[in-house]
Amino acid sequence: MGSLYSIGEVLIDFIPLQKGLALKDVVSFERAPGGAPANVAATVAKLGGVAHMISKVGEDAFGDFLRNQLEEAGVKTDKLLTTKEAHTALAFVSLREDGERDFSFYRNPSADLLFSENEIEEDWFSEGDILHFCSVDLVESPMKNAHKKAIKQAQIKGSLISFDPNVRLPLWDRPEACREAILEFIPKADIIKISDEELLFITGFEDEKAAISSLFTGRVKVVIYTKGAMGATLYGRDFSYTSKGYSVKVQDTTGAGDAFIGAFLHLLLENGIDPSQLEEFSRKHHEKLLTYSNACGALTTMGKGAIGSLPTKEQIIKLVTKGRIRD
Repeated sequence: MGSLYSIGEVLIDFIPLQKGLALKDVVSFERAPGGAPANVAATVAKLGGVAHMISKVGEDAFGDFLRNQLEEAGVKTDKLLTTKEAHTALAFVSLREDGERDFSFYRNPSADLLFSENEIEEDWFSEGDILHFCSVDLVESPMKNAHKKAIKQAQIKGSLISFDPNVRLPLWDRPEACREAILEFIPKADIIKISDEELLFITGFEDEKAAISSLFTGRVKVVIYTKGAMGATLYGRDFSYTSKGYSVKVQDTTGAGDAFIGAFLHLLLENGIDPSQLEEFSRKHHEKLLTYSNACGALTTMGKGAIGSLPTKEQIIKLVTKGRIRD
């Protein structure tokens, strides 16, 4: 079985103890480990896979906390470096009554952005592995160049490349800069995971079919279009399959999309899927890929924060078996 290598931000999410308040009105928070790539790594590890986190934290209490939390989740942290040059990234989150979120980020820069291409080693990746990344750390920084080198080395070794844009506009000087970075990196990936809230912004197309079609550029072989509680659709160049979401009591949607893609990637790792096999495997096993991933994402919303709310494989199977599908 191959390994997941997740590269990008690892940070502290400060989750409010009160729902339904604007961030400026929140009185108290509790800390939770976060960062989308870290959440994906923790998901794979929680489900029994091997996951590595490629990033950097500050030499501070928050960095120590994150390292400990990832290790407790089963994530390998030998590639999670430490620096004195910047602090660990922080994100303050406000929760609406429906569990959706607003963010305020503290990093100028944060330690993760200082991870450099010289710190990527060529022998990390191999055939059967997956490299996963998001867009938050694609701002102009040493970390952006580290992404480029990691992607190149992983491709040379025959690894799958997975990209979840995970748009966070408050981190960018201009929305267009975010969009340009995402469009630059989409052709480098075999798998694109994109949400209904991001599709128009990234592609510029209001028509769903036209928007999805425009994502099939470069190496892209499958696109996973997620629609929150309403489920997801798996697209290939000549096929599409839809699976409905699950009805659960939502407390916090933080990390739900990360749990979804983490579960999806774990199934690919379990089956040893390489880039040449991805399309056919997705076509043949679309039902399991989508129902398993939808269930993992849904269960994650039932707790606060991401990593601490990730379900076990047994919990996912139980929900899939019960089949509490949303209407």
